[in-house]
Amino acid sequence: MKKRLIAILTASLLMAGIFLYFAADLYFYSIKPAGRLDYEPIIVTIAPGQNFNKIVDDLSQHHLISSPLKFKLIARLKAYDRKIMTGEYALSTSMTPLAILEALTNGKIRLHRLAIPEGFNIKQIAQRVESSGFLRKEKFIKAATDPEFAKKMKIPAQTFEGYLFPDTYLFPKDITAKQIITEMVKQFRMTFSDEWKKQAQSIGFSIHEIITLASIIEKETGVASERPVIASVFHNRLKKNMRLASDPTVIYGIKNFNGNITKKDLQRLTPYNTYMISGLPPGPIANPGAQSIKAALFPAKTNYLYFVAKRDKTHQFSETLKDHNRAVRKYQLRRR
Repeated sequence: MKKRLIAILTASLLMAGIFLYFAADLYFYSIKPAGRLDYEPIIVTIAPGQNFNKIVDDLSQHHLISSPLKFKLIARLKAYDRKIMTGEYALSTSMTPLAILEALTNGKIRLHRLAIPEGFNIKQIAQRVESSGFLRKEKFIKAATDPEFAKKMKIPAQTFEGYLFPDTYLFPKDITAKQIITEMVKQFRMTFSDEWKKQAQSIGFSIHEIITLASIIEKETGVASERPVIASVFHNRLKKNMRLASDPTVIYGIKNFNGNITKKDLQRLTPYNTYMISGLPPGPIANPGAQSIKAALFPAKTNYLYFVAKRDKTHQFSETLKDHNRAVRKYQLRRR
């Protein structure tokens, strides 16, 4: 009986020793990087519905883990194997197996930069989205000109022109067009403060009208400091029921514009030809930045009604047509 008890105790101790050995081995494996401390990122993509064994194989092939079996054991013991999120990840051989699992389950996906300059229109933004490696420009244009989507997002227009706020964004590679647009509209709404809404109302403009005017200011401005002065010209003309006569609005209304505006273009009636129509065009012609929106809301106090571009990208402003014609002869006709 005593010998049997000793045998049982010996076996138990042996089993406990073996368990502790493997537990310690797993622990030290989990906190030790697979390779040298190389911080060069290795891009791994987890596809929707991808099998966990396939994920482990990919990690092993990239030399991110040294033992697929131990990696699987740790993942299953911590239930990480059921929590892995899809996306693109930047991993490295300097990461421990535990750190890799935490990255894959916390959704620490790789983000890519999308920089949208002030004054880009929908087509230009779509081209930037494509060139930045996100999705085809046709998909973006389709979503950005979808009236139902615009209505769902409470945009007071048939398209998102004017409401895609220019900024630098960070997105995952597999983002959709609608997700990009949603984030850009969200940024627009964060920027257009309650104070600005009150100001628009106090000067008798809707938000849509302010954004439309701001987009024209954006396209007419060569030097940022002139925005409030250019805004004052348009406000003054609107008060006097004068046509805005803005070339960028004419260009926006020309399909497949070739870069050369002609006298015939200026005489062609379109909803955006402000040489032919009174007041503002039906909607924005670009996506203005915060400073152009602010200029539309808080224009400089001037009596200017005209401006003409000078050689240094600034403008000569005039109060009378006579002075304006003199400026045109000086800065435009002589140049030609």
